[in-house]
Amino acid sequence: MASLVIDAPKVELWQTSSEDELEAVIRAVYKQVLGNAHIMESERLTSAQSQLRDRSITVRDFVRAVAKSEMYRARFFETSAPYRFVELNFKHLLGRAPEDQTEISEHIRRCNEEGYDAEIDSYIDSAEYMSAFGDNVAPYFRGASSQVGQKQVAYNRMFDLFRGTAETSKASKGSKLVYSVATNSTSKIKPPVVIGTTEKRFKITVKGAKFDSPRRRSTTEYIVSATKMTPTIQRINRTSGKIVSITEIA
Repeated sequence: MASLVIDAPKVELWQTSSEDELEAVIRAVYKQVLGNAHIMESERLTSAQSQLRDRSITVRDFVRAVAKSEMYRARFFETSAPYRFVELNFKHLLGRAPEDQTEISEHIRRCNEEGYDAEIDSYIDSAEYMSAFGDNVAPYFRGASSQVGQKQVAYNRMFDLFRGTAETSKASKGSKLVYSVATNSTSKIKPPVVIGTTEKRFKITVKGAKFDSPRRRSTTEYIVSATKMTPTIQRINRTSGKIVSITEIA
């Protein structure tokens, strides 16, 4: 079965990170957790940033502070239906779409019965979060690269939630997945839209081993920018994959 792989940045904070690297982590957290929203200087969480700067809190703690902030609450909780709020929590905090109605129902129940903070904590304190990001990696859209055993239907749903680097989560108030999750149906994958860049993108179709799973053989499509073309081809060649075609996409 064909799949679609979208590169996602991984930004990690180390004890030896420079000030510029720290700022890159802070920007990555704001961008991911707040759904690509524009943040004014007056809205930045200066206290939490200072704590992160002196390492008295971890990146995971900083993510929690942003997700529990009035910024997040006003943007995604107070103005959205419960279903949409949960969708966005999965997207922003775990970097994926919810897999099924059971997941969504459980989070809606928790939010109603235990409150807003408990709902946010349930993602950040989960084993999945720790496995994917640990204490010091900023959450990011994971695509399918690190989700072993993921269902194809859930994989497709990620592309309903993630529509590209120019999209903001606040732009849509309605649920993206309510029908497909409720009916346990899937939809055709639509590649994310890239706006505001003139860099060309290419689709590389490969038969053979995937570089995140050398023992699994399939037909895979990688969407890459022109600047990532060479390293991607080198990675494919190292896994003995066979490039079937390379085509420019709009």
